[in-house]
Amino acid sequence: ECGEQIDAHSLFDVQVKRIHEYKRQLLNVLWIIHRYSELKRMRRDAPGLLSAVVPRTIIFAGKAARGYTAAKCVIKLILSVAQVVNTDKDTNKLLKVVFIPNYNVRLAQYIIPGSDVSQHLSTCGMEASGTSNMKFAMNGCLILATLDGATAEILDEVGEENMFVFGTRADDADDIRRKQEHGHTLHIDARFHNVMSR
Repeated sequence: ECGEQIDAHSLFDVQVKRIHEYKRQLLNVLWIIHRYSELKRMRRDAPGLLSAVVPRTIIFAGKAARGYTAAKCVIKLILSVAQVVNTDKDTNKLLKVVFIPNYNVRLAQYIIPGSDVSQHLSTCGMEASGTSNMKFAMNGCLILATLDGATAEILDEVGEENMFVFGTRADDADDIRRKQEHGHTLHIDARFHNVMSR
């Protein structure tokens, strides 16, 4: 449906859900830009290292609400980044990006069981439930997630050693927001600056 040939033996890194700012597909896109830049750097400076890179296909799927302009801009960004990444002969055997339109239950029946890593990146304190990560976990997929929504319940059942949890915990998120409102600045990672300068 997306018109892209993918390597069935690559790692399938998936983020499928409604497109929304708090679900942070944008964060995933920024990581893709970083990964692409690193692969380009490796090709230029240390091509021998590329043989150790696991090929990865990043799969997005979801829908945006009709009037949600920011979400539609994220979809456009995903498609634009995919165009660059997928046509670059230096890296497209190691990194592919696809967006599957019109995500629905029929497509989920193929995507979820075939996924290796599923990303659940919601801003802590914003996800009411988020049960798609349960579907991925029940199909043996590794979960990369913030500790929000159903992720906390999954963590209790499978143990922290069986999930990749990162980021601020919900208890700390409000404190960080208050500090920002009062002029406190946060440390910004140099990798973020590099991505934003591209």
